[in-house]
Amino acid sequence: PEGEGSVPYVEFEIFEPKSDKEVPDGTVTRAKATCLCCGTVIPPERVRAQLTEQHGGASVIFDTKNNRIGGALMLAVVILQNGIPGRGYRLPSKFDYQAVLFAQERLTEFFGEDERNESKRLSPVPNEPLPYRHGHRSIQSPRVYGMQTWSDYYNARQNVSLSFLCKCIENSSQNINKGEVVEFSALLLSKFAELATANCRWEPVAECPRSLFTRHDLPAMWDYAEGVPISSSSGGFDQTLQNVLGTLKKIGSNWEIGQVQQADARQTPLPNGSASVWFTDPPYYDAVAYADLSDFFFVWLKRALPGHPLLKDQFDANNPLVPKTQELTVTTVAGKNEKPKSSKYFEQGVADSFAQGVRVLNEYGVGCVVFAHKTTEGWEALLTGMMTAGWIIVASWPVATEMRHRFNAREVAALATSVHLVCRPRPEDASVGDWAKVLRELPNRVGNWMERLQSEGIRGADLVFACIGPALEIYSRYSKVETADGREVKLAEYLEKVWEVVGRMALEQVLGTEEAKARNGMALSAVSGTAQAGGALEEDARLTALFLWTLQATNGNGVSNRKKDKGEEDLGDDEEELASKGGKTKGFSLVFDVVRRFAQPLGIDLPKWEGRVIETKKGVVRLLAVTERAKQLFGVEGTKAAADWISDDPTKEVQLWLFPEGEQPGLPKIKGRKKGKMTGDLSDADASQAGVTTLDRVHAAMLLQAGGQANALRMLIKEEQERGPDFLRLANALSALYPKGSEEKRLLDAMLLAVPR
Repeated sequence: PEGEGSVPYVEFEIFEPKSDKEVPDGTVTRAKATCLCCGTVIPPERVRAQLTEQHGGASVIFDTKNNRIGGALMLAVVILQNGIPGRGYRLPSKFDYQAVLFAQERLTEFFGEDERNESKRLSPVPNEPLPYRHGHRSIQSPRVYGMQTWSDYYNARQNVSLSFLCKCIENSSQNINKGEVVEFSALLLSKFAELATANCRWEPVAECPRSLFTRHDLPAMWDYAEGVPISSSSGGFDQTLQNVLGTLKKIGSNWEIGQVQQADARQTPLPNGSASVWFTDPPYYDAVAYADLSDFFFVWLKRALPGHPLLKDQFDANNPLVPKTQELTVTTVAGKNEKPKSSKYFEQGVADSFAQGVRVLNEYGVGCVVFAHKTTEGWEALLTGMMTAGWIIVASWPVATEMRHRFNAREVAALATSVHLVCRPRPEDASVGDWAKVLRELPNRVGNWMERLQSEGIRGADLVFACIGPALEIYSRYSKVETADGREVKLAEYLEKVWEVVGRMALEQVLGTEEAKARNGMALSAVSGTAQAGGALEEDARLTALFLWTLQATNGNGVSNRKKDKGEEDLGDDEEELASKGGKTKGFSLVFDVVRRFAQPLGIDLPKWEGRVIETKKGVVRLLAVTERAKQLFGVEGTKAAADWISDDPTKEVQLWLFPEGEQPGLPKIKGRKKGKMTGDLSDADASQAGVTTLDRVHAAMLLQAGGQANALRMLIKEEQERGPDFLRLANALSALYPKGSEEKRLLDAMLLAVPR
C-alpha cells in the first residue's frame, strides 16, 4: 500500500496459470523463508523459533473475539460445482474459520470428558513424544519445529475426527463378537490417519490430498491439504474404506488363518526343524527408522483397541510406544537415554537372526530374504550376516515391488525391484573353496544372469544387485575360500570382484568390442592403475557410460530430473540429505559408494574427474550436465565465438586449434580472435592433467548443436570421422544410455543426424 507508515499486507487470488513461468518459486527453501512483502530472507533459526511457539504451526490461533490472528492460514477451499466436472477453488471466508474454531472447542470438550472418566488411561489425542533424531539417513526429527507429541502432526479437526473414530471402534468391540471385524476397522483407521494429517501434500494432477508417506520419513511441510472426513471424496473415510475393500476383493477370500506373535528375531520361539519356509524382509541398515515410523500408526491403534496384546512393548512396560531397544538398525546419533547402534551391531544381529532361520528350518526347508536397499554398506552387512549364519545363496530374483512415482525414485537411482535371495542352510561338512577356481567361475555365472535379466527388462541398479545372488552361490557353498598360500578370502574382497565383473561386462555391452579387449587384457584377479588396452576409450568415457548404465530403470530408460511439486523442494532441516533447492536439477545422481565400487576395480581415478565430469557432495555423485561444461570446453567466449572462428576459414585444422593436443596438455580450449591475439581458458589445474578426451569432443559437438552452429558442427564431425571410430562409437553409446526426454539425449540424437551417411 502507498503512504508513509502504512503496513504492508498480502492479498490472495485464485487464478489459472497458462504456463509454468506464471507460477513463482516457493517462498521456503531448506527452512529459509522469504518475506512476500519485502523479500527479506529469514534464516532457519528464526523460522524454527516461530514454528516452535506454535508447536509446528498446523493449528489456527484465534483472539478472544474469534478472529484469526496467527497460526495456519487457509490459502484456498476446494469445491465441487453442480454440472461442472472437476474441482473448483475459492478463497476462504470467515465461515470456514468458524468450523476450525468449533473443532478446537470440541477438542477441549474431549479433554474434559477424559478428566471426568477416571478409568480412561489414554488421552483422547496422542500425547506420546515424537522421536528424537536417531541418525537414520531417512527420518528427520520434527522436534526442530516445535512438534513435541504425535498430536502435533494433526490440526484440531483431524484430531477430533480420529479421536471420534477411535471411540466408535472401541465401543463396537464391546458389541461385536467377531474380533476380526473390529481389528479390520482399526486397520482402516490407520490408513485414514495417513491421509488426515497436517503433512499431506496436495496432488495437483488428481486434485486431491496425497498420502503422507511418499518416502520413508516424516518431513515437515510448509503447506498441507486437508480432506473432509465425512465426505465420499478423496481424503474422506468412505473413500479409504472403498479403496481397502477394492484391494481385498482383488486378493480374494480364500485365506489361511495364521498366528502372529511379537518376539525378538534373535530369539525365535519356534522349535528346531519346524518350518518349511523361512521368509524375511530384514531392516535396511540405516535407511529406514521402522520403529519411529511405526509409532505414527501405533498411537491411534492402541486408542481404538485398548488392551490389545500386540499393542504394547512386551520388553519394557514403561515404554508407551513400539519397542526401540531391540530394533536391529544402524544409527549414528542416539535419542534420549539411548546409545548409537554401529554397523558391527547390525551385522551381529543379522547373523544371530539368520542363525535362528537355519535352526528352525527342516531338512527340505528353504529360506527367502527380501532386500531393496541401494547402498553397498547395507548389502555387505546383510550378506556378511547371512554367510556367518551358515546360508548358501542358491538364486536371486528381482521382483517389481516399488511404486514408480515414489519421491526418492525421482531424483536418484532407486531400486524399482526388491531382490529376493533364495537360500538354504549350508551343510556342516562343506569343503574349503579354491580362490582361483571361484574367480574362473564368476564371469560365466554373472554373464549368464546379466543376459537373462536384461532379456526380462531388468536394468541398472536393479540388475547389479540382482547379480549378487548368483555370484554368491559360488562363494557361499564353501565353509570358507582360501588362496593358494592359505589366506582366507573375506566376503568384502569377493564382492569387489563381483562389482568388477559386472562393470566390465556392462562396458563391453555399451561401448563395444574395444572394451572387451581392454577387459581381456587385464588380469581379473589383480586390476590396478589406469592401464588400458589399445583402442579402449578414456576413463571419463567409461565413467560416464557406467554411470548412465547404472541409472537405467527397470522396464524403462532411466530417471528423469523434473521440477518438483510445490513444497517438495524442502524437507525442513538444512542438514537433510539429498534435499535440493527448488527448480530443475541439472545432471544425474548416484550414491557415492556405488560409483566408487565400479570405478576402483576398473582403474578410474574419481578425484581426477572431480569438477570436470562429476561433482561429489554429501555422499552423492552428480554427473555434470553437458551445458555445465561449456566454459571448460570453449572458454569464456562460448560456443558462438568458437563456431565463428571455425567457420571463418574452412581450410583450418579444427582439431589442432579447438583441441590443441600438440601443446602442453590442458582442457579443451577455443582460440578465438581478440585484438589480434589468440585466447583460451586454462582453468582447473588438476583436471587439466587428464588432457583432451573423446568425451570432451562429443560434449563439444553437443554444445555446438545446442548453439545452432551447424557449419562448425559439420566440420568437427568430419574431422572426427577422419580421426577414427571412437567419436561416433561413444556418441551412439551415450545416446542409448541417456534417459528418454533428457536434454542430453535430444542433443546427441540431433547431432548424430548431422553425421554424413
